[in-house]
Amino acid sequence: MSVVEDLASTSSKSRVVCDVVIRFAGDSGDGMQLTGNNFTEATAIYGNDLATFPDFPAEIRAPAGATFGVSAFQIYFGSEGVTTAGDDVDVLVAMNPAALITNLGDLVNGGLVVVDEGAFTAKNLVKAGYENNPLEDGSLDAYRLMSIDIGKQVLEAVKPFGLSHKFALRCKNMWTLGLVMWLFERSRDSTIDGLKKKFAAKPEIADANVAALNAGHAYAETAELPSGIEVYKVPRAEVAPGLYRNTTGTEALSYGLLAGGQLASLPIVFASYPITPASGLLHTLSDEKQFDLVTFQAEDEIAAVCAAIGASFAGSLGVTSSSGPGISLKGEAISLACATELPLIIVNTQRGGPSTGLPTKTEQSDLNQALFGRHADTSLPVIASSTCADCFDVAIEAVRIATTFTTPVIILSDGYVANASEPWCVPDFNDYEPFPVEFASDPEGFSPANRNPDTLARIWAKPGTPGLEHRIGGIEKDYETGDISYDPDNHQKMTDVRKSKIDNIANFIPAQTVDQGNESGELVVVGWGSTYGAIRQGVKRCREEGMDVSHIHVRYMWPLPSNLEALLKGFKKILVPEMNMGQFVDVIRSQFLVDAQPLNKVSGQPFKIREIEAEIKAQLESQS
Repeated sequence: MSVVEDLASTSSKSRVVCDVVIRFAGDSGDGMQLTGNNFTEATAIYGNDLATFPDFPAEIRAPAGATFGVSAFQIYFGSEGVTTAGDDVDVLVAMNPAALITNLGDLVNGGLVVVDEGAFTAKNLVKAGYENNPLEDGSLDAYRLMSIDIGKQVLEAVKPFGLSHKFALRCKNMWTLGLVMWLFERSRDSTIDGLKKKFAAKPEIADANVAALNAGHAYAETAELPSGIEVYKVPRAEVAPGLYRNTTGTEALSYGLLAGGQLASLPIVFASYPITPASGLLHTLSDEKQFDLVTFQAEDEIAAVCAAIGASFAGSLGVTSSSGPGISLKGEAISLACATELPLIIVNTQRGGPSTGLPTKTEQSDLNQALFGRHADTSLPVIASSTCADCFDVAIEAVRIATTFTTPVIILSDGYVANASEPWCVPDFNDYEPFPVEFASDPEGFSPANRNPDTLARIWAKPGTPGLEHRIGGIEKDYETGDISYDPDNHQKMTDVRKSKIDNIANFIPAQTVDQGNESGELVVVGWGSTYGAIRQGVKRCREEGMDVSHIHVRYMWPLPSNLEALLKGFKKILVPEMNMGQFVDVIRSQFLVDAQPLNKVSGQPFKIREIEAEIKAQLESQS
């Protein structure tokens, strides 16, 4: 039962609900991301399962009150398994008219909307496109409205701290957070501790924000609230015991790269150039230099990837990251890494395109680029992370493949996975099997062209090792000696070997499994990447209604798992939802000659559960 259904069914002072979706929205300077993160931390500590979706504006600082400058943070939390940030919003906090008009359409009928009525000035109403004040014209009658002059309340709460009017109003988000924490019985302790730590050098700022937080909580506790607005109790989730932390995909991917380096017994050189939404990797890793890590912010994308390749040549693991446009710039150097057959990790945090496109929104439209976006016949392994927590294991697997097969590996993430967060049960590092790299050391019979007969990986020798002096480069090399060769038959052989090496990886990765349902039947929904949560819940709901539908989620995008074709051909219909115009469905059709059907979405927003559910029903009805 949603919070709205529960409220509609009773007028008691406190009601138990199993899940809630809240969205905080306001100007990019209103601190909505900080507010959402603090509420998320309190919710995780309380013990609910959760998933979040930060939604940033593209403009660094849009004009105040503009609809294109609205920043939002959504959290879905509950007592049962949560795998997405939720569909419809139960509670909307709107700090100005622009936030209200751009988000109200997602609020369920009867939902609760909390607004800062002091921001609903004539000027702000015009900026947002309102002809009349929605707080007064009855247009919000379908919702439960809590209209408060938050600015006035905040100024009174922080008056003792002597802040200027401008700095005092910056505490509005903490006052609002205090109010919402009362509504959902969240503890303020973690927020208070965080404020004191963040503003340790400016205690007056910390004290003012804490006072605003407490004042918002006290207001909700003592004021005469409108009818039907009360405390919502969301029971704790039943989760396996362990050490949990709330993590974003960016953080988990960063830790996974570090773990991979440790398991491979290799130092890491992370060379990158800032680009939204990939910059977080550099920010996170730059604080982790105790793990035999060097971070380098290069002057451009090309310099970054070339530095990473140089690090791999020297005996470290080179890692670079970007988003679609930056990956394009790195393309020539990535092909050089394929030609030299050096380990290299390339992280592509996908965003809306083309070009600058929607830089702060999410998409899965770089799959074709990852699979085919290089000159000549230059294939390389591509793997995709499906959830925030999955990023950790995907990063380790990328390191294993790169070092085992001496090849570049592309990791596909996206803006949704990178910025969202979820509780992560921190694994025991001792449970992971090490895969230490063994560099060439014996000069006897050494050649840079030597290969492992099982993996076809080229031998990896550190430059400067006595007796192992060698050079490699982008010009074609002789298969036997590694010397430069323009022989046509040799080029054919080298092209065949490089392709066979990548194709052979399919024998060293796990077989594809079915995430939900049977291994054959009427319909299978095939996903990859961040569509996992929505597909999982959509399939689950349909199966609970007795429908014959299964879910397969692919991690290894190239080479594909060796048993995937047999699995897919066990189903009468195949549905492939993706946040692009049908890139993976084309791969499935061409590789397996099956009639897979696309479900495409390129709005910059992740799939909603109901969209997957509706298409499953439509597919099953069409064949009945």
